[in-house]
Amino acid sequence: MNTTPTTSSESLWDPDERLRLRECSAEPLATPGRIQSFGTLLAVDAQTDTVVVASDDAADALGRPIAEIGDDRLRDAYAHGVAIDPIRVGFNGVEHDAIVHRDSDPVIIELEPTVPDLEYVRTGVVTAIQRLAGITDATELRRRAAAEIKAITGFDRVMCYDFFDDGHGEIVADEREPDMEPYLGLHFPASDIPPQARALYLEKRSRAIVDTHDGGKALVTLLPELGPLDLTTTELRAVSPHHLQFMRNMGQAATVSFALVAGDQLVGMFTCAHRTVRRVPILLRRSLEVLASQVTMQLTAARQIDELRRQLTARERRSAVVAPLYGALDVHAALLDGPKTVLDAVPADGAYLRLGGVARAIGDVPEPELLGAVIDDLGTAPFCSESLPIDHPELAVEIPGVAGLLSVSLGAEGDCLVFVRGEVTREVEWLGDQTADNRDHPLSPRRSFSAWKESVTGRSLPWGDLIKDAEELALDIRAAMDRRNEAELAELAFHDPLTGLNNRRFLDDRLDELLRETESGVAMIFVDLDDFKSVNDTHGHEVGDAVLVAVSKRLTHSARAEDVVVRFGGDEFLLICREVDVAAAHAIAERALLALTEPVVVEDLTISVTGSAGVVAASERPTASELLEAADAAMYRAKRSGRGRVSR
Repeated sequence: MNTTPTTSSESLWDPDERLRLRECSAEPLATPGRIQSFGTLLAVDAQTDTVVVASDDAADALGRPIAEIGDDRLRDAYAHGVAIDPIRVGFNGVEHDAIVHRDSDPVIIELEPTVPDLEYVRTGVVTAIQRLAGITDATELRRRAAAEIKAITGFDRVMCYDFFDDGHGEIVADEREPDMEPYLGLHFPASDIPPQARALYLEKRSRAIVDTHDGGKALVTLLPELGPLDLTTTELRAVSPHHLQFMRNMGQAATVSFALVAGDQLVGMFTCAHRTVRRVPILLRRSLEVLASQVTMQLTAARQIDELRRQLTARERRSAVVAPLYGALDVHAALLDGPKTVLDAVPADGAYLRLGGVARAIGDVPEPELLGAVIDDLGTAPFCSESLPIDHPELAVEIPGVAGLLSVSLGAEGDCLVFVRGEVTREVEWLGDQTADNRDHPLSPRRSFSAWKESVTGRSLPWGDLIKDAEELALDIRAAMDRRNEAELAELAFHDPLTGLNNRRFLDDRLDELLRETESGVAMIFVDLDDFKSVNDTHGHEVGDAVLVAVSKRLTHSARAEDVVVRFGGDEFLLICREVDVAAAHAIAERALLALTEPVVVEDLTISVTGSAGVVAASERPTASELLEAADAAMYRAKRSGRGRVSR
């Protein structure tokens, strides 16, 4: 094993790899103009029923009616269609499996000679599917499926590939002969199975390459104006010379691959490789396509279960972080200083929170001012990078030590939550040395496929599913903030803007509830200032407002903690005294009126005020409105009795 390290970014992103991907995209994989030599191809014009394209071994069929070619079974398959694919036919005195592509124009007929010794091997596929059906662990399922396919096909090696979002892949199962070098766990670049080749697997779920030294048969056409024949869904489509060389370099003489397709995405593949020429008959390939589909469904179900578990765990972590927001006054403290912080929801080295123009950080982060400036330069969140020094070197120098950056918006402009991670050197094991030393030139296949390690720098640990978790956390924070704002607005509606006391709306909304909740009795004290109008008339409303503020504070101090003080309107105030009788309420009222007699100093003015109070027990009045009327009447009795006193 070559263990020479490098200090560059992953080979996946080096310039030569990008060049290889561009070259691969230009190859005519679907229209090579050739087929593999083990079969024969005929293309029939549906209007005239004559052969207009043929592989060179059947060139004598060109221009002839299909009714004159092959035996009755072939003619019937073309003329009437067949209920099964393929159908056994005779051609040139040899039994063939025929596949008729009636949805193509012209109609393509493929002929493969039968493989008698593998005629009934496909029956073992049913048993294999049954044995695999109960496996729920993805790793074990891939391994066991590879072993079953190896036993059925007799190939030397069966590998399972897993593809990643960035294009490269990993060998996640490797069942092989004992003398073969292990490939399990090795990564391979995207150009090994480029996007164009992967797209073909979405149309055609298996691909057999019978002989890597086969140059193929040319297709001959009577109608050059047809252009190259599209062989996307055919079995016999010839192989890219580049790929044939690639396989030969790997020591492979024959392969057959089966796609793992979930929805419209190629998520993996089983590839069988043999060191000598070997052909799998079409019926066995069809059967193994079914097995691959079954494995895909099981893998998809396993992924969905794992994802649901992950989402549940992530939701619980987010809830623990966000819950304190509903009762906390300081949002930054709730998210960054509580028992659970944003780093419990999205693991990172540090986090930066900017909300309402205030920025704070937690953990190992650069100076908040520097980090904030970089976030502003990047523009509106969201933003994600696992390789900031590579993706944005001009910004990375401003926040040294940061390789991973994940930023999500909190709604308002400039409000954001940012997670940072430092650089982590990772060892990636590749299928073959990825450097130029292992190729004849940049576009050549690798010469050696021995495991090769690369030290990857300039990157953090991958964010992966944490990107989704961060976005969900941001949504939860925004929802909590919205509810806080709604609650604050609702609370403001119940408070007097001048004094901060509860207001008449609060009383209308809550008095009945207060009366119901109190078991031992409620008393109401109605306080009205005596001749307050003269204060406003003499000194103005600003002074009057200052006096009202002072009065509200004195009434609050005179009341008990469990009492409710309300500014009823103008210079009228109410004290709702809970768990008291009338006598105790009377004492509270006297204490309040005494507190009011202390002169109020407003700037250079000294103003004296007095008040009159009426006290009523709730038990004497069955409804809130009746209680208010009675308390108001008691207050007026106090005024008529000489003011500055309490009346019942």
